[in-house]
Amino acid sequence: MKPDRNSFSLYAITDRTWLKDKSLAKAVEEAIRGGATFVQLREKNIGHDEFVRLALQVKSVTDRYNVPFVINDNIDVALETDSDGVHIGQNDGTVLAARERLGHGKIIGVSAKTVKAAVKAQLEGADYIGAGSVFSTSTKLDAENITIGILKEIADSVSIPVVAIGGISKDNVLKLKGSGIDGICAISAIFGKGDISSAAGELLELSKMVTGGKL
Repeated sequence: MKPDRNSFSLYAITDRTWLKDKSLAKAVEEAIRGGATFVQLREKNIGHDEFVRLALQVKSVTDRYNVPFVINDNIDVALETDSDGVHIGQNDGTVLAARERLGHGKIIGVSAKTVKAAVKAQLEGADYIGAGSVFSTSTKLDAENITIGILKEIADSVSIPVVAIGGISKDNVLKLKGSGIDGICAISAIFGKGDISSAAGELLELSKMVTGGKL
């Protein structure tokens, strides 16, 4: 499933550490019902079999709602579960290598914090850019923030969709207005809330206030 720009309005990234007595699949369904338009499964410290099991559970939900679903970093898991694609960081291999393995029908997203990295990713065939971190985040304590100005430069430098990532919440998201992005990524601002559906719905409305077409 190749997404259109509207698919990036509210990009939900999973984090099970926020969930207590709720399954990840259930949490993802609540997020989608509330307004999440794209889902990334992010798992850093589990084995391959467990990763595949979780991916299949989440994919059953995203398939039902026709929402794009990608795996963070792990091409093997994406292939084994026939997920819609992967999201890779700057240190996770090249877009060209990922495309060779996944084929042209799959989604490849790339993290970038500079115009140079974003342009390179697009030239290599990336489908979208995740730009950030735009705000401080507890998910990546070593992440170096980028300015809103750089975020706008990245969005202006490429023709593929750009989503902002890093520490985004309902309290700061409007600071991104005018940056030219196509959507926002959220982790704890969705999955760390008691009412996941309502949190996603509120963020989607705020995202609509922030996003706009390319200049």
